Amino acid sequence: MQKAITRGPSFAGRPAGLRPGWLAAGVLAVLVALVAGVSLGPVSLPPGSVAAELLNLLPGVRLDSGLTEREIAIVTELRLPRVVLGLLVGGLLALAGGCYQGVFRNPLADPYLLGVAAGAGLAVTAVMALGAGAGGALTGLPVTVPLAAFVGSLGAVAMTYVIGAAGGPGRSTAALILAGVAVSAFLSAGQTYLLQRNSDTIQQVYSWLLGRLATAGWHDVRMVLPYFLLTAVVVLAHRRELDVLSVGDDEATGLGLHPQRSRYLLIAAASLGTAAAVSASGLIGFVGIIVPHTVRLLAGASYRVILPLSLLFGGAFLALTDVVARTAAAPTEIPIGVVTALLGGPFFVLVLRNSRRTLT
Repeated sequence: MQKAITRGPSFAGRPAGLRPGWLAAGVLAVLVALVAGVSLGPVSLPPGSVAAELLNLLPGVRLDSGLTEREIAIVTELRLPRVVLGLLVGGLLALAGGCYQGVFRNPLADPYLLGVAAGAGLAVTAVMALGAGAGGALTGLPVTVPLAAFVGSLGAVAMTYVIGAAGGPGRSTAALILAGVAVSAFLSAGQTYLLQRNSDTIQQVYSWLLGRLATAGWHDVRMVLPYFLLTAVVVLAHRRELDVLSVGDDEATGLGLHPQRSRYLLIAAASLGTAAAVSASGLIGFVGIIVPHTVRLLAGASYRVILPLSLLFGGAFLALTDVVARTAAAPTEIPIGVVTALLGGPFFVLVLRNSRRTLT
């Protein structure tokens, strides 16, 4: 059993295992995004000095970065938490997207497929509407909005699971997708109703919906990190099982795997990670489609390759996208969801044009 899963299927003549060169490229992309994200901004800092200051954060390292106390504070207290949050959120969204694509056997599946976005949107809209109605200003809501988004996301996934389970065990995958569509439509209708009844909160709600990585310190990083670690460990530990599931449930059962149990475990882990990402950054689209699909096209179709590389390149992609959002229209800041949509839209069109080749 273990030997069969370890080998996994081979796709398009490429080896199933993760090549060291691709792993090194992913780590390098993260490091480049880290230095670039901290260096670039309203106050540009020399990348070499920033790299030296980042190394100074390691135990036993003490280099002369040449930065002033004010610049060091900008690096460690303002920009670094934001970049690290981008790495965590981007990695979670890309990893969840790759996981969903394997579970549902669809390379264009999205992390928000099961209603996460709609649940978070409705919960955040309700919190903002109630806050505005009670006291006029949204005092204290930066603390409660992430919690509302997290609870709303998981609540939507739970609704999807309950409704999808009514489709019967033999139709679980298709039933879950249809249930996700139904739940998303229902919750989106509730959100629209709340916005219509509380028009004064529309600007705040849409500001959150468009996504952002603004952070005043390390609080958001500490909030997301446990869910990032849990999701990454569970999904990466079962990446070989996704390869087995891709050949069909009957074959997977013959190899000793329990397809339904593995599928629901992976869905639960990916949904938890997506909910944590949404609670910290709002709704950032296309990351969960662009990154895993690009990895699939370039590095191979085995999930032993797709999932770890999606985790690395997803984080680097979102951190670099945030740099564009911060600098393209400086001193104003473009919502990061707008930037990812501008990149993801053309990518999605190209994928559709080549669907016969990429979906087989």
